[in-house]
Amino acid sequence: MYMSGMCMWDMETTASQLAIVFYNKRIVYGLPLFLLDMSLSLSFGNHWSFRPNRGPTVCISQENCSIGLGKRQETKRQSEILEYDTGLNAIKTDSQKVKDYGLPPLVSALKASAEENAASFHFPGHNRGHAAPSSLRQLIGVRPFLHDLPELPELDNLFAPEGPILEAQKQAAELFGASETWFLVGGSTCGVQAAIMATCLPGDTLILPRNSHISAISAMILSGVLPKYIVPEYDHNWDIAGGITHLQVEKAIKELEMEGRKPAAVLVISPTYHGVCSNIGAIAELCHTHKIPIIVDEAHGAHFGFHHQLPISALAQGADLVVQSTHKVLCSLTQSSMLHMSGNLVDRERICWCLQTLQSSSPSYLLLASLDAARAHLSDSQETVFNKAVELTLEAKNIIKKIRGIAVLDLPNISNFPAIDPLRVTAGVWRLGLSGFEADDILCRDFKVVSELVGTRSITFAFNLGTKREHVLRLVSGLKYLSENFSASDNTENRAVDVVCSAPFNDISMSLSPREAFFAKKSKIGIEDSLGKICGELICPYPPGIPVLIPGEIITERALNYLLHVKSKGAIISGAADHLLSSLLVCHD
Repeated sequence: MYMSGMCMWDMETTASQLAIVFYNKRIVYGLPLFLLDMSLSLSFGNHWSFRPNRGPTVCISQENCSIGLGKRQETKRQSEILEYDTGLNAIKTDSQKVKDYGLPPLVSALKASAEENAASFHFPGHNRGHAAPSSLRQLIGVRPFLHDLPELPELDNLFAPEGPILEAQKQAAELFGASETWFLVGGSTCGVQAAIMATCLPGDTLILPRNSHISAISAMILSGVLPKYIVPEYDHNWDIAGGITHLQVEKAIKELEMEGRKPAAVLVISPTYHGVCSNIGAIAELCHTHKIPIIVDEAHGAHFGFHHQLPISALAQGADLVVQSTHKVLCSLTQSSMLHMSGNLVDRERICWCLQTLQSSSPSYLLLASLDAARAHLSDSQETVFNKAVELTLEAKNIIKKIRGIAVLDLPNISNFPAIDPLRVTAGVWRLGLSGFEADDILCRDFKVVSELVGTRSITFAFNLGTKREHVLRLVSGLKYLSENFSASDNTENRAVDVVCSAPFNDISMSLSPREAFFAKKSKIGIEDSLGKICGELICPYPPGIPVLIPGEIITERALNYLLHVKSKGAIISGAADHLLSSLLVCHD
């Protein structure tokens, strides 16, 4: 028996006989420094276990624990002993199991850690809600602060998981059909960036659609990758970009071969923000014939494959890397996403390095636990969970189609593509003489209907598991109001089409790579003088975050006209140093 102060360590004690002593519901720390290497901590995974730990350690005792407080010494019989049950491979108390077997692994670990009456001398500064800002505490209560914990040993490490995070990611991979899954706290943005950086080296070429999300552009700036753009299918009536086809990808590969180059990867956005799906199976088969990995930005399709009327998921069609925004249609917290891997074309170690480079070293465990919870929510009823949502959406579409002057985006409008997400409802309003921005303002102001995406000629509404029938009725009422109070003349509709035809998706000339342009010397000039200059900033209407001008591209008249048009209709222009668009940053020749 070894004694340090009043804490005792029995050198003959085995793991199955160990007891952790709680004093006034707090873990008592007190092993001497030379025993740190022999100390034990709890790993809160799918099963609780003991593992070596060099961090703070618990005081091991028999019946009593004495704590020295200056000259005063207080001895108290332990109030509760946790015993390691080797038969059940779990920690139990006399009254209950500490582990909540009904909860997902990371949710369970976070709950157990938050319930400890710990003397916290660690970050964050609100200290488990004791110093939570009053205004935010009044808004959301104290419980989120209680669970806003840092990288405690029992909560595992996102970048070297071996406990509850590892188990949660394994269960997610099994559910979504991946060989491995990584949880993301930087949204799908960091997932797309990591996927590109893991597959492409500086100077490599990436094939991608011109309507890619801003995250793909920032990835090329970070990595020095060169773009080979594919102009997506485009519908001028709707002013909507669709997906890309395998024939377009094949053409891009051949054009690069004629230049003596081979693409390092192909990026596909499927579904698009409007729900348009590309034929991932055909593109994946083509890419794999050339030993090229295919990355799918499936940010808007994490729900695919979980209902017979939903499109097939990218993983099920052979994609190598798939990025999903679990927070969009599924139910995790905003900013939480997943990156899935399948096949053997991509080095998993490079993915890990890239994610550690791109993500915060202090990840939010609330975000991570919400991913675990969303996975469990889907797993519990994956065959039926989307029944009501799909039924409600189809019912809404059938009603909206009958409203005079309102069009609904559907498969006949995008005949070159295999599917459209039934949970996206895009309503065209141009026949009423309204822009999408004008119609959206009326719906929001007068009916409190808040849309997901606004375009020049349409509005997109995202249906999900939380959509209520009463809200759908309000949406229908708002659209009927628009129909009854607005009407377009032929001249108005023709003018709209003329402007839409100038949308700058097929008029691209690149003078510098995105990275070269990002670091080039720049100057600000009036927008009227910028025509023909090299763009020095990334400018895009947001949402959907699809750039109109990218660093390194030649500024065209069509691009300027489109930006000024959508701005006049109420779009928010992000990325521009001058948000009024009276001037632009251009690169020096």
